[in-house]
Amino acid sequence: MTMYLCMVQCPHLVNTPHIGEELAMSLFAVNGHELLPTDGSAKLYEWVLGDTDPSVVMQELLDSVPWASQTITMFGKQYEEPRRTAWFGDEGASYTYSGITMTPHPWTPLLQSLRDVCEQNSGSAFNSVLLNLYRDGNDKMGWHADDEPELGTEPVIASLSLGATRKFRFRHRVTKEVVECELPTGSLVVMSGLSQKCWVHEVPRQKRVSTPRINLTFRKIQS
Repeated sequence: MTMYLCMVQCPHLVNTPHIGEELAMSLFAVNGHELLPTDGSAKLYEWVLGDTDPSVVMQELLDSVPWASQTITMFGKQYEEPRRTAWFGDEGASYTYSGITMTPHPWTPLLQSLRDVCEQNSGSAFNSVLLNLYRDGNDKMGWHADDEPELGTEPVIASLSLGATRKFRFRHRVTKEVVECELPTGSLVVMSGLSQKCWVHEVPRQKRVSTPRINLTFRKIQS
């Protein structure tokens, strides 16, 4: 098994009380670093929030999002997800995974601004977003691929991180090669091409992490 390690540092952060306006003013595309050696693309953008303070964005999401605990079905058994989730999007953009069907809450101004940032950097349009709240390092996401039928054959997934730095891993389905990086606050990973067919990914448990992380994965549900 081959493992690649990518470490990312965050630039200086500037506080701002006007989150949506500041994000709209600071839209810009930055160069992404390719993480996957073959069979698809996963580009890491180290910082995409301009002059916006990510802690302000995160606190608003913590306070305003209707976080819920979901029970998923895997291999015929039911488990409570080890994180909290919420689903927002266009009307009718429902999403089903692991036996759960999620009906979207309507877009908020903040989520629309974050979507604009992800669309600018990815070059793709999104009509929905799955938010995951990792309360601390005990919350995790197991190996999986975003390959549900409603996402299409080669979906573009834009994954924005806020809060605690967490490890993020890819594993090739055939060769078992592993790519690992760390995702700090304000970073963006854009997965596209064959990345969901040829690779699975995870956010592993890290018991030493004591602070929360929010991950927003923007998608396009096919009608």
